[in-house]
Amino acid sequence: MNFTLRQLQIFQHVAKHLSFTKAAEELFLSQPAVSGQIKQLEKVIGLHLYEQLGRKIYLTQAGKLVYDFCIEIQTKVNNIEKDVNDLKGIEGGLLHVSVATTVNYFAAKLLSNFCQQHIGIRLQLDVTNRATLLKQLERNGTDLVLMGLPPDDLDLIVEPFMDNPLVIIAPPDHPLVDEKNIPLRKLKNDKLLMREVGSGARITMEQFFLEKKNFKLISIIEMNSNEAIKKSVEAGLGLGIVSIHTIELEKEVGRLKILDVKHFPINRKWYIVHRKGKRLLAAAELLKQYILDNRKILSNPSTTG
Repeated sequence: MNFTLRQLQIFQHVAKHLSFTKAAEELFLSQPAVSGQIKQLEKVIGLHLYEQLGRKIYLTQAGKLVYDFCIEIQTKVNNIEKDVNDLKGIEGGLLHVSVATTVNYFAAKLLSNFCQQHIGIRLQLDVTNRATLLKQLERNGTDLVLMGLPPDDLDLIVEPFMDNPLVIIAPPDHPLVDEKNIPLRKLKNDKLLMREVGSGARITMEQFFLEKKNFKLISIIEMNSNEAIKKSVEAGLGLGIVSIHTIELEKEVGRLKILDVKHFPINRKWYIVHRKGKRLLAAAELLKQYILDNRKILSNPSTTG
């Protein structure tokens, strides 16, 4: 089949977004140019790669097959760059790093300091949710991942680099703010604001409450971001369960308080993760070592107040 790598690259972007418009924007091409390349690819293959139903497009069976092939080809192309840079012994190349949304509260400064020390490295940062991070790891679609609670069904290299305590937060006028060693039963009348099902924090909390068989939650409000939880707690909607790294500003200005609840904080870790056997670019090895070397001096926020 006489198709080109460029045609496969364009199709991969269309398939990823299921949108010609988004693919064109990402590739800095016109939409007709993208459509034209896909039509040429379909002509070479002899099958339709997508179908349009209403305003949405979907991959055909052939399209799904070609998309998987594109992912495999892209991995091999990326490995060429990594191998060549390793042979050159240079600090360069494009480094793909994906981080959980909560990690980004402190990771941005950490990565900024790294890039200032290694100006030849180009960094592509993806801040996303746990579900997307798991897909990226499964597809080998990123160099390094910074996350909590790595999956146990993938063959990974996992190294902890920072504590990640989960705390219970309240508005400053909550009646339990000044109490010490608060028993869990005193929280029964409060709504608990938690992250969505499938998030690392939610999984940890579900395991915790499962172990506390004598404690049953009356009301959980599910939210898909830490910012939504914090704002809702400030407004008096309920108590929140979040990573302590997400509330430094609110603590400093007195908008939120950490409750001294028995069994809290729940101690978790942040991990630096990549696929086992992955051939890391020299830049990725540098960043990984930089994070591990700095884990002892990374901020360790107080879990009180």
